Amino acid sequence: MTVITESRITSVVRAAEALLSHRAGSSVVLDDPEDLGGSGRTTVVRVRVAQNPLSMDRSLVIKALPEHEDPQAFHREIASYKYATALPNESRPGPQLIASDPDLRLMVLSDLGHGRSMMEFLDGDDPVETSRAVSAWGQALGRMHAATVGGEIDFLALVRRGPSGTEGRDILRDEARRSVDALSGHAAALGVQVPDRVLEALETAAALFDDGEHRAFSPSDVGPENIMLNDDGVQFMDYEWGGFRDATLDIAYAVVTMTAQLPARAASRATDLEVSMVDAWRSEVNPIWPALAHEREMQRKVLVARLLWVWLSTAWMLPADTDLVDPESAIGQDADASLEMPPFDPVGTPIESGGFTHDWALHTNDPRVLVSRWTDLAAAAGRAGEDAIADFATATGLALQRIWMA
Repeated sequence: MTVITESRITSVVRAAEALLSHRAGSSVVLDDPEDLGGSGRTTVVRVRVAQNPLSMDRSLVIKALPEHEDPQAFHREIASYKYATALPNESRPGPQLIASDPDLRLMVLSDLGHGRSMMEFLDGDDPVETSRAVSAWGQALGRMHAATVGGEIDFLALVRRGPSGTEGRDILRDEARRSVDALSGHAAALGVQVPDRVLEALETAAALFDDGEHRAFSPSDVGPENIMLNDDGVQFMDYEWGGFRDATLDIAYAVVTMTAQLPARAASRATDLEVSMVDAWRSEVNPIWPALAHEREMQRKVLVARLLWVWLSTAWMLPADTDLVDPESAIGQDADASLEMPPFDPVGTPIESGGFTHDWALHTNDPRVLVSRWTDLAAAAGRAGEDAIADFATATGLALQRIWMA
């Protein structure tokens, strides 16, 4: 740890002490700071509560964003934590918000403990344990969705307390919309035909951020990096850009990001794990959305949302200028020269859009992950009887494979 990092952690802890002391009306002392990493721009620290006048937890987690950052993202996250904290304990998806300071971009959260990351379960050698963890993930997602149906007005009331523009801001929706608008140019550059059904499905999926039959609260990034299992069950760790959207976007996002994390030795179990996750999610939401009990209808809706996520993760890696791709080369023997190979980074790098930065679990710089996502999507489309989507997914996967992996 560098001196600068230690200085930053110290200043964050002192600021949290002042915030909690003001809230309690008496001195609160925090000790033994443990750097939990954060995303680069975010400082996340676990601290021991050494002195407190209230019946406070023995440890807390402090999350701080740079003070110069645009306040919209912070206020959106605070609104999400406040909304989730008000839910019943059995439906609460993650940590409680203890205190926050919008001027300092500082929040203090309950400590969920150490637990085990979903990434660890996906990389594990015990297939039964992995399957149980994935089912628990899907069930927790469905339980959160079921508990928050009809709560959008309450959430928006919390959002409106933030700066102007926060209410309508959804960075992932904006990115998805841009990727759909760029579809024809990228597809032509790749030498791939876009069937009307694919375009229709992508337009439908993009509209699910603002519409849809299954609206519920979403933490936004529900990938495995943000999922932890502890003694209390599944916990969602990141509410940045949380909001209401169609719940099929969440379960599809979880499926897409889960399969990308499976090791090669578990590839044969990917379909079974997908089914386990979706069935577990559906078991929780069926009482409020009975139409999803129909297998073909449920498969179609999840597939449409899944198509959007796979396309978005691909669009993030393609050149913004489609003229940089030679369609003749993309379908020829020298296709590896048509697109410059991106830097290999299996962890991924933050996505920046409109002045905001986030480490989306959906994002990857690994071409193999993208090709695998298209292959899995083609298989899922085939199972759902969506031949046009299956053919498009197969063609896109092959084009990317020729370009990046020849």
